[in-house]
Amino acid sequence: MSDLAEEYQLAYFEEEDFTRRECVECGVPFWTRDADRETCGEPPCETYSFIDEPGFDEEYTLEEMREAFLSFFEERDHERIDPYPVAANRWRDDVLLTQASIYDFQPLVTSGETPPPANPLTISQPCIRMQDIDNVGKTGRHTMAFEMMAHHAFNAKEEAAGEYAYEGEVYWKDQTVRYCDELLGELGADLDQVTYIEDPWVGGGNAGPAFEVIYEGAELATLVFMSLTQDPEGEYELKDGNRYAEMDTYVVDTGYGLERWTWMSQGTATVYEAVYPEMIDFLTDNAGVDYTEEQQAIVHEAAKLSGNLDIDDVDDVEAARGDIADQVGVDVAELRDLVEPLETIYAIADHSRTLAYMLGDGIVPSNVGTGYLARMVLRRTKRLCDTVGVDAPLDELVDMQAERLEYRNRDTIRDVVRTEVEKYRETLERGTRRVEQLAEEYAREGEAIPTRELIELYDSHGIQPDMVREIAAEEGVDVDVPDDFYALVAERHGGGEAGTAEETSPDLERVSDLPETDLLYYDDQERTDFEAVVLEVFEREGEDGEAAYDVVLDQTMFYPEGGGQPADRGTLSTDDTTVEVQDVQSHDGGVVVHRTDGDPGTGEFVRGQVDTARRRKLMRHHTATHVVGHAARQVLGEHVRQAGAQKHTDSARLDVRHYESITREQVKEIERIANEFVMENLPVSQEWPDRHEAEADHGFDIYQGGIPAGEQIRLIQVGEDVQACAGTHVSRTGDIGAIKILGTERIQDGVVRLTYAAGEAAIEATQATEDALSEAAAVLDVDPEEVPETAERFFEEWKARGKQIEELKEELAAIRASGGETGEEVDLDGTTAVVQRLDGDMDELRATANAVVEDGKVAVLGGVPPGGTDSASGTEDREQDGADGAQFVVGVPDGVGVDAGEVVGELARRVGGGGGGPPDFAQGGGPDADALDDALDDAPGVLRTVLNA
Repeated sequence: MSDLAEEYQLAYFEEEDFTRRECVECGVPFWTRDADRETCGEPPCETYSFIDEPGFDEEYTLEEMREAFLSFFEERDHERIDPYPVAANRWRDDVLLTQASIYDFQPLVTSGETPPPANPLTISQPCIRMQDIDNVGKTGRHTMAFEMMAHHAFNAKEEAAGEYAYEGEVYWKDQTVRYCDELLGELGADLDQVTYIEDPWVGGGNAGPAFEVIYEGAELATLVFMSLTQDPEGEYELKDGNRYAEMDTYVVDTGYGLERWTWMSQGTATVYEAVYPEMIDFLTDNAGVDYTEEQQAIVHEAAKLSGNLDIDDVDDVEAARGDIADQVGVDVAELRDLVEPLETIYAIADHSRTLAYMLGDGIVPSNVGTGYLARMVLRRTKRLCDTVGVDAPLDELVDMQAERLEYRNRDTIRDVVRTEVEKYRETLERGTRRVEQLAEEYAREGEAIPTRELIELYDSHGIQPDMVREIAAEEGVDVDVPDDFYALVAERHGGGEAGTAEETSPDLERVSDLPETDLLYYDDQERTDFEAVVLEVFEREGEDGEAAYDVVLDQTMFYPEGGGQPADRGTLSTDDTTVEVQDVQSHDGGVVVHRTDGDPGTGEFVRGQVDTARRRKLMRHHTATHVVGHAARQVLGEHVRQAGAQKHTDSARLDVRHYESITREQVKEIERIANEFVMENLPVSQEWPDRHEAEADHGFDIYQGGIPAGEQIRLIQVGEDVQACAGTHVSRTGDIGAIKILGTERIQDGVVRLTYAAGEAAIEATQATEDALSEAAAVLDVDPEEVPETAERFFEEWKARGKQIEELKEELAAIRASGGETGEEVDLDGTTAVVQRLDGDMDELRATANAVVEDGKVAVLGGVPPGGTDSASGTEDREQDGADGAQFVVGVPDGVGVDAGEVVGELARRVGGGGGGPPDFAQGGGPDADALDDALDDAPGVLRTVLNA
């Protein structure tokens, strides 16, 4: 029995005559009403027994099952709350995707720092689990996108009353299991067939006893009782090898898979027919996947056993498929040919729904974070469509799911998908060449292409592993694709978890005992002078090696660096001294540290003065950032979210997530809307609501600039735009003065930067642009408004002249090659070689060589470029490419046994340099131009030597 064995001894089990058994197949302990049951009920210990024989009395759609669940718990005093987005990093910074309903309440609610939105509550939360991607389609039950129906209760021990945001016990294990049994009973389940498997849960530093609820071979729910925290001295040692101790808070964390419950009610061959019936019909028809009655019967029987293909439970999926083939009574190759097209279609349907969730919630495909995961799913889906022969546009497939999920941004979703498909096509063209090179390398070494190379090919070029296998097969190279390939890729990029680095500050310990600093700038953001008491002064070594000081006050008007806004600067004065405040930082615990060039004295009364002009410039740019972001969302779409921001006194920048470059017309429209805000002179207000109240009223878009801690958060409202923000702002938008967008650039895939100036900085930036235009007009001797047309005309003329020069060079080369300029002709076993000195640039030599080769002759040309010299003096530092000395070009017609690279190498060595290239065309040179003629004299001998080699 496990360390937690006593935690599973429930009074409810005793009341209902449950028996604790151990599975004869896998050995796990479970609880059942059937005293004679020998197995736990979960595949591979048992098969799905509800297919064709639904486990509930009535058939439910997804929508009907969701409503039945939520209503059941509403009737039992649970408050129904709306689901959160699938992009969990919109309200927490430690994960990327929502993988369970409890993610909505971690870490602030589960730790007791803030209260839950309701207690108890019920929810149906859309989730995405990237780690299941390789199982989708194969097991009959796995979906990457799913809804976790749940009920939660947040409890705290009596002895901890007053320490947490909730107290007392709402309900715990017995009532949770009772609810599960009652729900199953209401739906008509045979409760004697229900098993509760003991399976302790661990994750994120917490743990607790848990039950997996199994019925008719399907896992329908997981009941987690989060009550433990990781502690080296803890009483419980769990399956991850760590020890855990009890917490003061304890949380009911349940998860009921909506798709599984719907499947159970319908008894279809797989969960996919229950969840995506219309889409599967469409895809099978589009791809031409059709079965005879006999084939359909085989596929149907195999579906009942497909739970045995779970890559988490079997070492070799293909071996497991072979076992299924034996049980069905067909050859494994025949079974594979029958089920793989259908498995692919199932995966396409699931992935399309996953993409609808991701893109519908505003995730923009990119190379990092949630954007990378969205791109990975999209490209895999496109490849699956191509593999099975689905020719419907991918944006159409995703839109089918987006419509069902009732997303309002369907046009943007389709636009994003179309853009990504085109990017993928371009990437494939480049990446295929890399695969061919890699296959040749491993073919020479006689080795298979390893998994690390497959992952790198996918990461860098988007090349799917099956495509690598196809290309490698042409070179006779094996490729071993792991069953969990896509899970490995997702894990490399977080897999839904956001990596967090442990941050430590050398200053933290010394300020930890000081009281929180009172922040005066929130009371009056226009005020820049104040009085305070010096609580502590810490001497430290400055960057220049001189003494510097960290000063802590009881209160301050100085804004510490944060949220992309630089720290205020100014002075602290006593009757005896004035020190410069050079930087201001805030530490955990709310202690603000002022870094100064002098010691004002501990215990002294000081007068603080913030640099007023600098503060106001920063305020203008901070409020302008909110205004520009709001305008960008109106122009580009609601998917636009802040990826970073930085404010300065002369300009600011805002990085937003967007899937394509911003056009000039869009820039002008963003600027127009932003300045409308300014001219309307709207109030800029602040309030401090409860976190859940703010999220309920405004959604998670309030967290554009980051996710603040605490039960109350500060909101800044500018017109319709509302954001959680700790920075300083102007009182009305008219105080911004003006906003001028200076430029945009794509700083990484999926992220575009807008740079802009506000107030007098906007005027200065505009004047600088006008000055540059005036100077250009003066140079061109035209009026400023004529500069674009004149510049375009000059550019076209310059291109035309360049083209004319190239044409003249080619004509000259043809004349030279045809005998207009003589060169030595050498016979090479029936092929003529022309050896000639030709002083000119490298382009001229190449053109002439090409003309000679087209005449069927070997070309050996050498010369000195324009501005070069025949003198060898002063050539020590010249590059060995002949750019300022001697240079050679060798061209060889097809079928002639002379290696141009070898010939160039020999000639270039004679002038102190080097060179090379492919056998048919090569170039090189060296610094010793004086040796050029001697090298050309040696050329016939070099040619004959290379020919006979």
